[in-house]
Amino acid sequence: MKTIAVIKYLFCATGLAMLAGALVWYESVRTFMAQASTAQGTVVDLVRSRSSDSTTYRPVVRFRTPEGQLVEFVSNAGSNPPSYSKGEQVEVFYKPSEPRNAKINGFFSLWGGLLIVGGLGAAFFLIGAGILVVSAVKRRKNEYLKAQGVPIQTKYQGVERNTSLEVNGAHPFRVVTQWKNPATSELHVFRSDNLWFDPSDHIHAQHITVFIEGGNPKKYFVDLSFLPRLAA
Repeated sequence: MKTIAVIKYLFCATGLAMLAGALVWYESVRTFMAQASTAQGTVVDLVRSRSSDSTTYRPVVRFRTPEGQLVEFVSNAGSNPPSYSKGEQVEVFYKPSEPRNAKINGFFSLWGGLLIVGGLGAAFFLIGAGILVVSAVKRRKNEYLKAQGVPIQTKYQGVERNTSLEVNGAHPFRVVTQWKNPATSELHVFRSDNLWFDPSDHIHAQHITVFIEGGNPKKYFVDLSFLPRLAA
């Protein structure tokens, strides 16, 4: 339970930090382009960069400033297969005061890193915020059912593991009960919210209260308020 609580806040914080970084990056690129001069350059080589599982190629570009200075730089953006070939002509943005920090006038060269950081930031934030929203909705639904729902006495069946959820290699527990609707003779099975401890030794009653919404047993809340709280 602690892990899930940490994850949702950590993901939100990480996502917000990355989105803020992407915004700063965007302003930096926008300012650079507003102040930059342009020149025609030539791709003179391709630098191969290797990582643990991939290889990328970054173009080496040479251009000459109006003052006659010959400048050569390696693009910060690489790809596989290469996006450029030797001898290809490209447009270059550069600051006259820092010509070696030039950039190729290409979408990925200018905006690729920003999109990656912004995309990851959005993903982290949405995951964290999604967990927070789901938890809040679940909590409000349970509070509503406890206040407005119809209490029924269900027969305790046992405790099961929820194998569809795993955190740090562990599966949570769920209390299972059942109830036969006297109006329809249909048998309904109810499963509690996830518990991160085995409640078996703390359940001594044969019946457990479940709150259902009006005549709809599909919307329910298994009341386990009699169980001890898990220490923080």
